[in-house]
Amino acid sequence: MKLPIRRVEQEPTLERHAPHNAEAERQLLGAILVNNETFYRVSDFLEPLHFFLEPHRQIYERVTQLIRAGKVASPITVKTFFPADHQIADLSVTQYLLRLASDATTIINAEDYGRLVRDLAMRRNLIRIGEDMVNVAYDAPVDRPPRIQIEDAERRLFELAETGRYDGGFVSFADALKGSIDMAAAAFQRQGKLSGISTGISSLDRMMGGLQHSDLIVLAARPAMGKTSLATNIAFNIAAAFRAEEQQDGSYKTMDGGVVGFFSLEMSSEQLATRIMSEQTEIPSNKIRRGDITDMEFEKLVGASQMMQQIPLYVDQTGGISIAQLSARARRLKRQRGLDVLIVDYLQLLTGSKRTGEGRVQEITEITTGLKALAKELSVPILALSQLSRQVESRDDKRPQLSDLRESGSIEQDADVVMFIYREEYYLKSKEPAEKGSEAWFKWEADMNRMRGVAEVIVGKQRHGPTGTVELHFAGEYTRFSDLIRDEQLPERMG
Repeated sequence: MKLPIRRVEQEPTLERHAPHNAEAERQLLGAILVNNETFYRVSDFLEPLHFFLEPHRQIYERVTQLIRAGKVASPITVKTFFPADHQIADLSVTQYLLRLASDATTIINAEDYGRLVRDLAMRRNLIRIGEDMVNVAYDAPVDRPPRIQIEDAERRLFELAETGRYDGGFVSFADALKGSIDMAAAAFQRQGKLSGISTGISSLDRMMGGLQHSDLIVLAARPAMGKTSLATNIAFNIAAAFRAEEQQDGSYKTMDGGVVGFFSLEMSSEQLATRIMSEQTEIPSNKIRRGDITDMEFEKLVGASQMMQQIPLYVDQTGGISIAQLSARARRLKRQRGLDVLIVDYLQLLTGSKRTGEGRVQEITEITTGLKALAKELSVPILALSQLSRQVESRDDKRPQLSDLRESGSIEQDADVVMFIYREEYYLKSKEPAEKGSEAWFKWEADMNRMRGVAEVIVGKQRHGPTGTVELHFAGEYTRFSDLIRDEQLPERMG
């Protein structure tokens, strides 16, 4: 039985008008008409749609066209854009424009007036979003999940918050230089002397300078190479190193490590937690899952879990979410708990908007473009894992290269850094000669001993740094990556 949905009857209230200030709009337009230099004080953040009165929108739009075309905007030049018989507030266009110019004598700071006009426009947008939320909630089909409306409202509110800022545009070189020095000073004070966020793996940090803000970093590999393991290692290392200091305004600034958001689209949060527990306690994950552990190992697990409960690592295990949903949830996490690094495991499990007639390549393009835009918007590095095509397996040298990326065009283009994982040991295992003790077998054994536990991280693209290969140690039973120290690097033993 379908129950009727009744609208709640509200008591009549006094009629309220949308927030606006017609006087401020008039005086600002007048100031621009009297002195066109005033336009450049507000043009970076003020647009025609921010004006409440339609004639004011039209006048500002015409003024903008004239000034940007290098012409003078005055009551005489602007009136030519309007029909001869057009009227504004019962006045001819010429009379209205001349009145605007005369009103300009009282204006002191055009920038303050411009911000007031824009702030009032933002308040009207907030009212519009609120009204839309109410109407959609009333009228939405029963089978439409409420979370879709929530995520849409969050997206609109976040966009409004971001576009409401007055920063942007040109800065002087002195300001840019100050920002560069501040970044260098922060790197100098940060553990490891890095410009970005340390991965907790020194050799990788030396190659990349840490994970850089606003970068999209793609980590790609064939199955069983350990890409999820490396991602969880990095996530834990960053979260465990988190240290923040309170600022004068009461907010907190991250000094080391960071708050990590992890989208696990393939594994459940429990599986991910088991992996991290195994990495940190050096107890094989299959033993943890089976409960095949000793009393001492159990105590070790309990101690590790108590420590891990304090670290700022947040996992979203929802499978098959869209890039729009992921973006909304990332914004929410940043707003509620903070966010310094975002990890997506893995890229091909995300969905796009699925517009009719578009193939998977276009969908991946939308996803990678969306991830890069999100990295810039939130000013955090995004580490996105990716699959590699099977063509790797058909080559003698199975080290991955950029052309092996699935739907590689958009991934390679949008990513700031592309890294691959390659483990020679994995492929050598299947090449053991049948005749044990033969020359070929001894050569194979020597190769296996040399490559056992060795993983190569190949930096195939780095927009702001070198490319090359970093050798790491990989402990397969604990799925843990760490810096590799070969025997020849160890100090000589005393005889």
